[in-house]
Amino acid sequence: MKKSNIIFPIALIFLATIFMAFISEPDDINKALKTGNTEILMQNMNSTVELVILEKENVYSKVQAEQILKQFFSNHEPVSFEILHNGGNESSQYYIGTLKTKRETYRVYYLLKTKDKLTLLYQLRIETDE
Repeated sequence: MKKSNIIFPIALIFLATIFMAFISEPDDINKALKTGNTEILMQNMNSTVELVILEKENVYSKVQAEQILKQFFSNHEPVSFEILHNGGNESSQYYIGTLKTKRETYRVYYLLKTKDKLTLLYQLRIETDE
């Protein structure tokens, strides 16, 4: 077998792997939502964030957002989180998913923006799944 016949498939697999790494879901945020881990969410959050948690809606600092999220997760213990849809471009990406808790299911939307090669959470919405 010729070397060129082996190199092309290997190069194609390598390029596909790199491409998938760039479009993959932000695992840290998804795991944090699945487990209710506010510390990980805070590590990935912008200094201010638009937060919509059921009836609360405003732009909050990281500290305020953490308190609201801690209260939500203490009252609604997560069981699972699954991404249903995502999209965007090179500077912003959005994700829509389903958060299942012990009692209810919620629709989750979050927006990530990339500035100076740093991708952070700018918006998080947790709403009743109707």
